[in-house]
Amino acid sequence: MMRAMWAMPVIAILCFGSTDLPAGEHPLTFERRADMQKRFNMDIAEATGEITADPKNVRAYSRRGDAHFFRADFERAVADYEKMVELDHTREASHWRRGIAYFYADRYKDGAHQFEIYNTFDNVDRENGIWRFFCQARAYGIKKARDGLLKYKKDDREPFPDVYRLFAQQVTPGPILQSIRDADVDDAEREKRLFYAQLYVGLNHAIEGDAPAALKHLREAVGNNWGPNAGYGPRYMWHVGRLHYERLIAQEAEASAK
Repeated sequence: MMRAMWAMPVIAILCFGSTDLPAGEHPLTFERRADMQKRFNMDIAEATGEITADPKNVRAYSRRGDAHFFRADFERAVADYEKMVELDHTREASHWRRGIAYFYADRYKDGAHQFEIYNTFDNVDRENGIWRFFCQARAYGIKKARDGLLKYKKDDREPFPDVYRLFAQQVTPGPILQSIRDADVDDAEREKRLFYAQLYVGLNHAIEGDAPAALKHLREAVGNNWGPNAGYGPRYMWHVGRLHYERLIAQEAEASAK
């Protein structure tokens, strides 16, 4: 069941990360998706020019790797991220983007290793532990991944303490989302917490093989206004949610076409 959920069939290759999706299914307009694709193509072209002029330009590899990733070209993203580490070894442990790209390029063991060494760089960030869980679930099975969840002793930013408990099966999605709605915080903070909660609740449903529930929550994450307008890290994760949502739509379209 997990392979069926995470593998990318032919139709997904055609649609995943593109504008070729049913308009009513996507929280983003066709025009916005088309504009994003144009921007990614421009970033790739400009960064490639910078790399041609200076083959050791780590920043250009970073920019191009991101654009490849956002276009769902994961193997090229991995290649650029690996080149960054080759040129600057100090980036190896902290390069979480490489771990996520490994996951979507189906290099699950490499992804798990990346998130393990990231834990030596930052042993507070439970988001890292979640992605290690994803990679291990795909490589070794969900039970082994759950049994081997990283342990955290220090506090992390909200809503990750509760979200992380979801992957240990210590809490269900409903109470997590309700506690965010009931929290005494301003609207911006609530939107931020809801973005991350919806993203990871959706991805958890996906890894467990529940595509309808995954689509529901990932659609909420993609439609969230905070994610795409926040800082670099949240924007990157918003694209992760968008790409995974589009992957699931493509798989659903293939299934209904049979």
